[in-house]
Amino acid sequence: MRATCRTLGAVVVAALSAVSACADGGGPAAGPALPPAYRHHASATYADDAHWLCRPGKADDACHVDLDATAVAADGTTEVLHHEPAAHPPVDCFYVYPTTSRDPGPNSDLVPAVSQEVVTVWNQVARLTSSCRVYAPVYRQVTLSALGRPPAQRGRDPRDVAYADVLDAFRHYVAHDSAGRGFVLVGHSQGGNLVARLVAEEIDDEPLLRDRLVAAYVLGASVQVPEGRVVGGSFSHVPLCRATDQTGCVVTYSSYRASRPPRDGALFGRSAGTTRAACVNPAAPQGGPAELHPYLPVEQPRGALLGGPSGARPFAGRTGTAEVATPWVTYPGLVTGECVSDGDFTYLALTVAGDPRDPRTDDIGGDLSDAWGMHLVDANVAMGDIEAMVARQAGAYAD
Repeated sequence: MRATCRTLGAVVVAALSAVSACADGGGPAAGPALPPAYRHHASATYADDAHWLCRPGKADDACHVDLDATAVAADGTTEVLHHEPAAHPPVDCFYVYPTTSRDPGPNSDLVPAVSQEVVTVWNQVARLTSSCRVYAPVYRQVTLSALGRPPAQRGRDPRDVAYADVLDAFRHYVAHDSAGRGFVLVGHSQGGNLVARLVAEEIDDEPLLRDRLVAAYVLGASVQVPEGRVVGGSFSHVPLCRATDQTGCVVTYSSYRASRPPRDGALFGRSAGTTRAACVNPAAPQGGPAELHPYLPVEQPRGALLGGPSGARPFAGRTGTAEVATPWVTYPGLVTGECVSDGDFTYLALTVAGDPRDPRTDDIGGDLSDAWGMHLVDANVAMGDIEAMVARQAGAYAD
């Protein structure tokens, strides 16, 4: 059915392209049909590679890093897993990073720091180069120092400044870089909220873009749906994903330990009026518990916040990491996740099956507080599952 719908969509797009070209007084359009705001959009900011962390052809692309990992089994044996970027990725990924900037003032500048913006790319999207061309703009995000403060009473709301940059970058990407390709949107925390706003305001009611949406990953931020439904609430047309190869849909969750569920005062996964926060487990979008496949950094740049503990110890009771020569580590069978609804909250409940009798580590870290849950590792804890699901969705979209 999806292939049929997309074939029909292609016919409609072609027809609209011709209509658009005639309206402009020209012949057949040279590229795919675009919404009016995109047709002639050219960003002075995002035409410059310096304002992208990742962009195909960029000389110092932050997504081109060593992503090899060591899988540490419960019995202490290890296996090196090599990361292979796709030679000809079938889709694109457009990524918006979370709150990470320590710049002064309510909004960051456009100069990325390794321990802030760059490290989040390594943790949260670089691995998707196995299926995507990755685009990750630098944007004037609301800074760490401004978190929790009320919006400015005078002047422009810092949240609108951040969104305006993301929208500018996305429109520039669509108009100049995408060439009609399908795209995956990925965002975490502040970035997840901005991706959700982008879907709601630019894509949900616009078939010319909605038909190209492979999936949206809104992590550590809320997408609201009516009880028992997969669409409605935050979006009118874009549903929650319910299969790993479903396209045009949303994956969203916020993670807490099953042993420390969210309670009053928790920041994520909270219902809003008549709707509930959605939860889609990328390891089991149909529901139920499933093993997760985390990717955690063995070392982090000094001062890094999101992306897991700095200096993860693959083995319990050992102070060194000589047994692991890769920059990343994963633990088969250690973590399971299940979407749970409990009171006013819906969240991804994480169970870590550490065994003190085993030589490997008994935990993954990532806690902040009862209010924040496992926010630091929302993306890392299921990165292997996100990578696998994006690969299936990209394949289904391209078929």
